[in-house]
Amino acid sequence: MKLYADRPLRLLFQVLADALAVVWIFAWVRAGLALYDALNALAAPGRLMTDAGDGLTANMTDAAELVREVPLAGDSLAAPFTSVGEAGTSLSEAGTLFQQNVADLAMTLALLTTAVPVLLVLVTWLPARLRWARRAGGAARLRSLPEGSGDRLLALRALASVSPARLAAVHPDPVGAWQSGDPAVVRGLADLELRRSGLSARHR
Repeated sequence: MKLYADRPLRLLFQVLADALAVVWIFAWVRAGLALYDALNALAAPGRLMTDAGDGLTANMTDAAELVREVPLAGDSLAAPFTSVGEAGTSLSEAGTLFQQNVADLAMTLALLTTAVPVLLVLVTWLPARLRWARRAGGAARLRSLPEGSGDRLLALRALASVSPARLAAVHPDPVGAWQSGDPAVVRGLADLELRRSGLSARHR
């Protein structure tokens, strides 16, 4: 697999495209994190509710224990404090639930904000880059073979994939010339395939 082209112009486009893809992904990840932090700040009232409920429950429980020590009427006197303590528990639970709901919403929206744009670039840019890398890597391996066999295989790839107009520019009958083993035509077709893949021609 070959990551970048040999030819300067195509190399420049590839580097720019890769850099833009990385910047795009980084920017949307940062946006998702920023949104998560902003939405999580909305959970502050829930934390206040939880703290207030916990404090109320603790104070009322302590008060109820003290009142129970009153002879004869202790349990009756403690009942209102116990009820208020239970209300504090409900308030604390409501605050905890509010915080959890805000956290779930923050996570969901942050993930959607990040995932959709990132997936968009990954399904468009990444497959194209991988296809080119595999094709160019195969062409580079063929280029490294001994000139006769490597050029014939590159020329065959050109015959199968390059437009007829570009093939005709090499020879009026490129298939017949390739079959007959015309060295000039084979080299021309091989160079055509290398250029199509963004690679430099074999040094001859």
